[in-house]
Amino acid sequence: MGILSGNPQKEPLHYGEVYGIWTSLSLAKAALDGYQVYINHTGDEDLRAFLKGVLETSIRPEIAEMEQILIHNDIAVPPTPAERPAADLEQIPVGARLQDVQVANVVARDIAAGLTAYSGVMGQSIREDVGMMFGQFHMKKAKDGAALLKLMKEKGWLLPPPLHHETKQES
Repeated sequence: MGILSGNPQKEPLHYGEVYGIWTSLSLAKAALDGYQVYINHTGDEDLRAFLKGVLETSIRPEIAEMEQILIHNDIAVPPTPAERPAADLEQIPVGARLQDVQVANVVARDIAAGLTAYSGVMGQSIREDVGMMFGQFHMKKAKDGAALLKLMKEKGWLLPPPLHHETKQES
């Protein structure tokens, strides 16, 4: 039996996997911090519920799973930011307050970038458990993206690119 056969958890991570996991973990921790700020700035209850749901069902579990695999492989994890306290939206000056449409668009951008990044880690992984872990993260992120897209359409926050309505008929 070679070093890469048998139980994936006993196989070493290669440098690309380590970098992908560590970077994804670092960005997930930054998202945790940022989404807590966004919740404080959000006046729309549907968007606030969406953000809280993403924190609890996607970001926090991803952080725990990635930390576990790095620690198991004796790799230091990036620091975790302190939890943000809840703030009263009305106490945030209007000029400093993020608008709901801005928050929704930033989160949509984060989700799209995360899908691309997770696909990259999946593609370079040779350990099945790492590839599957990022595959699960990818599916959750795609589900979150679809839910946010629906919300943005319902609220009128989606700015679509030019839409193609007519087709030229061939002669």
